[in-house]
Amino acid sequence: MSYQNVKTEKPTKTYFTLSDGIKIHYMQLGSRGTHVVLIHGYTGNAYGNWYANGIMDALAKNHRVVALDCRNHGRSDKPEPGQLGHAPDVIELMDYLKIEKAHIHGYSMGGMITARLLAEHPERFITASFGGSGIREEDPEWIEKVPEDKKDTDPKEATASRLLRINAAMDRGLSREEAEKEADAPRERNLPPLPPLKIDLTKVKIPVLAINGEFDNPYAKTFRLWRELDDFTNVILPGKSHLSAIAPAYMPKEYPESLVRFINGNDE
Repeated sequence: MSYQNVKTEKPTKTYFTLSDGIKIHYMQLGSRGTHVVLIHGYTGNAYGNWYANGIMDALAKNHRVVALDCRNHGRSDKPEPGQLGHAPDVIELMDYLKIEKAHIHGYSMGGMITARLLAEHPERFITASFGGSGIREEDPEWIEKVPEDKKDTDPKEATASRLLRINAAMDRGLSREEAEKEADAPRERNLPPLPPLKIDLTKVKIPVLAINGEFDNPYAKTFRLWRELDDFTNVILPGKSHLSAIAPAYMPKEYPESLVRFINGNDE
């Protein structure tokens, strides 16, 4: 039985307003244990990235789970449509909910935000974990030493990518028919530039996890984590690509099981 078919309760859905006036939508599930903060990927949302596939339910058995729609995504305000979410918004949400420390897990863009939070606010986290992401090597000498990643693709990736584009268009207010037309139209991949990140991983003392698909450049994304961290766990999902590793219809049980085991095993 797939994780997304096992639901214990429905999450609450609430809004709060950031200090700059942006309204953020977030979901909560679970009533006991330490907090887990979940940050979705680019063009995604909290519901699709964490609830529809059963990850929130799996974590909520022992934890209080918070999943936000980043600004410019989902049901949150979109002052800059098509742009990335902001790391400081996560800290504001934690402060608003009076969460002193939490486990943090981010997928893709959410992993980028996780890395920035790990660099700027390490004292706020019990563990940090990356899905579909990591922290890449920057030193040219080490880049040359990273093992070569496989170049194949999960055939289900294209279907998962189309569905993500449809859902993102509907989040912007398009009808289903309009969203499908937009998703099927020729497009250029003009992702927003990533802001520079300065982080000394040798100073990170909390446990760190990465979960990546076999065809999602797992070595390029995690070699530096393995090399520099004191406590790093690496999970590679066989046969999975970037979206098929997390999409509700295709996510393998190893994803939530690995995440739950890691968080439960490193809890305060």
